[in-house]
Parts: sequence; structure tokens; C-alpha cells
Amino acid sequence: MSRADLAVVDTAAARPNPLWSLGLLRSELVTTFRRWRTLALLGVLAAVPILVGVAVRIETRGGGQVGRGGGEGPAFISQVTNNGLFLVFTALAATLPFFLPMAVGVVAGDAVAGEADAGTLRYLLVAPAGRTRLLLAKYATTMAFCLVATLVVAASALAVGALFFPLGDLTTISGTRISFADGLGRALLIALVVAASLAGVAALGLFVSTLTNSGIAAMATTVGLVITVQILDQIPQLHALQPYFFSHYWLSFADLMRDPVYWDDLVKNLELQALYTAVFGSAAWARFTTRDITA
Repeated sequence: MSRADLAVVDTAAARPNPLWSLGLLRSELVTTFRRWRTLALLGVLAAVPILVGVAVRIETRGGGQVGRGGGEGPAFISQVTNNGLFLVFTALAATLPFFLPMAVGVVAGDAVAGEADAGTLRYLLVAPAGRTRLLLAKYATTMAFCLVATLVVAASALAVGALFFPLGDLTTISGTRISFADGLGRALLIALVVAASLAGVAALGLFVSTLTNSGIAAMATTVGLVITVQILDQIPQLHALQPYFFSHYWLSFADLMRDPVYWDDLVKNLELQALYTAVFGSAAWARFTTRDITA
């Protein structure tokens, strides 16, 4: 065999086909969602709407009122007794500041560091995947978890809301009436926006995961950074910096319940998540592709 033929063979061997890349992604998805830790996180997220729904049901059993109204973020809870669909919005507002980003931080932080800690990272790279493809598969898997986690919260809230409270036409923040089908569509759109709002946390966690061989350290660091940023976002003296924190526009999804929809903060949120994804995704790629894998 000539040198030219050998070069062609080497090039073909080093360039995995798209089907192999899809197989890698499928393997990552199956591995992630079969872990007991992942299932436990999803279980906790599903339990939050149940606890909120039960609490509202008990508090209003005698005809009392809960919440103060206004429609912003957790204030959706004041509308739950009128329409169970509002429990979806309430549950997402309740889980977005802590539970959802914590769960995403655990999955993202463990993505690379967990493999290194278990001694499997080097064997993953022996296969014709390449570091870039493996990192992309890890990030895609983390984003899939963001979507599944958000939908679990929404589905659990919808089931509890339908069980405990009436369903039907609902009133938007603007005071207009929309049909239940329209409200259900907005609930799905809100869930998608919430999932997209976690893209920055996913990229940050993946970057942290490339810096250490300890999965626990990466998970703890990511969750700690999420908590720290949200604390800083509440300090009035930092108002000039707060619009650049990835959590600043998280609750802007409430604007989807306006008629017409107020898009400004929603767009700012998505742009900010894209910026964090680009910055920390590039940093994770630069670190991972030059890292000496000894695990």
C-alpha cells in the first residue's frame, strides 16, 4: 500500500462519521439519565410543585387567600386557586432561583470531572470521538437535562393543579382573558424559555468541570458560583453590574403572560445566556483540548 493510501486510511480513521457522533450523544444521554443521582434530582424537582399545591390547597380550604397577587414571579401563586394552570408558572418561578440551577450545576459539574474521577475519561478519548466532539456531546446532554428537568416541573405542576384546582380560561397579567389552550401553549413556551435560561449555568459548570479531576469539587464549585451570583444580584450597590449576571433576567418569563407579550427582557435574557455559553463554552474547549489526560 502506498503512502497516499495510508494517509487516506489514517484520515478516515481519525474522522468519525456522523452516525458515530450520534451514537456518542445517545450513549451520554443514556448514561446520564440512568444515574440514580439524576433520577433523584428529577424526583426532587417533581416534588416541589406537589408541596406548593398541597400547601395552597390547605391554606385556602376555608376560603382564605394566598399570596398578594400582581403576577410577577412567585406572585402567580395568588391565582392558583382560580386556575390550576397558574401552578405551572408558580412552580417554575419557585424552582428557577435555586432548585433548577442547582440540579443543572450538579450534572454539568460532573460531566468531565466525574469521568476523570472514575478513571473513564481516557478510555472515552481512545474511541474516535475527539475532544471537541466529546465536549459537545457533554454540553448537549446537559442542555437535554435542562429541558427534561423543566418539563418535569411543569408536568408535575399541571397534574397537581388539575387535581386540586379548576382549569379553564385564565386572566393574563394585563387583565385580558385567554383560552385554556392558549394558556397551555404559553405554559409550554415558558418552560422552553426557562430551560434556555439555564444555558449559561450549563456552560459555566462544564468549564469548571474541565478544571479538576474531582467530580464533587466541580459540582460544589458550580453550585456555589450560582448561589453567589444570585446573592450579588440582590445587592443594590451592584446595580450597574447586575444586568450582566446570568440570573438577572431569569424571571422575565412572566412577561409571556402579558397581552401583548413584552419581549424586551426576554430577548435580553436569551442574549445573555448566549453570551455566557459562548464565553464559557470557548473556555471549556480551550482547556479540555489542551489538557493532559492522565486519568
